[in-house]
Amino acid sequence: MRGVGVGGRRSPWSGAIALGATMVVGAWLVQDGSGPGLPPSPSAAEAPAAGPARAALSGTPLAASAPTRIGIPSIGVDAPVAGLGLDPDGHLATPSDQDRNLAGWYRAGVTPGQSGTALMVGHVDTAAGPAVFYGLGSLHRGDRIDVSRRDGGTAYFVVDALEVYAKTAFPDRQVYGRAADPQLRLITCGGAFAKGRGYQGNLVVYAHLVGSRRPGWGRP
Repeated sequence: MRGVGVGGRRSPWSGAIALGATMVVGAWLVQDGSGPGLPPSPSAAEAPAAGPARAALSGTPLAASAPTRIGIPSIGVDAPVAGLGLDPDGHLATPSDQDRNLAGWYRAGVTPGQSGTALMVGHVDTAAGPAVFYGLGSLHRGDRIDVSRRDGGTAYFVVDALEVYAKTAFPDRQVYGRAADPQLRLITCGGAFAKGRGYQGNLVVYAHLVGSRRPGWGRP
């Protein structure tokens, strides 16, 4: 898997590097077709609603604290998180493909639970098989995402929507734009798979904070 493509420019709306949608790999979908097929893809019913932003209210914003682990109970994800920066070409580095159960967080952005849009990425597959975000496309609105934090607390998010975007028509502003409340985006490869070229798009999961467990507290 190559690094996640990054536009290499400053986003005028988010104040962060605008990440391009060139997360293309698919090394596991072997050329002889012996792989089990493409990862799950969300239905049209899970797409972001047109018109005004969602009405759901986010939980109380948290102070900055780096994520250490991500859990998505409905699809069996329980993975450590590594901080990611940019490579020399201005692309967001991806988690090591030597560990299929590893997610990454864009450390130049906000931490999950802070006000703003936190970004987390992961491989859909590697040469060795399905990877941490292989099952993202089977999520539904209302599914829970738990992000453990370095301060010992946990930020709880719920899924608002899922969408697959072609690399050539990725909506930077919608995905990465500044948010007044605590939001989370999970990003992996998706869409059609072209032999020799990899995945032709990116799957984006939109979620917002609904609560948290503070260090030393039980879950609410």
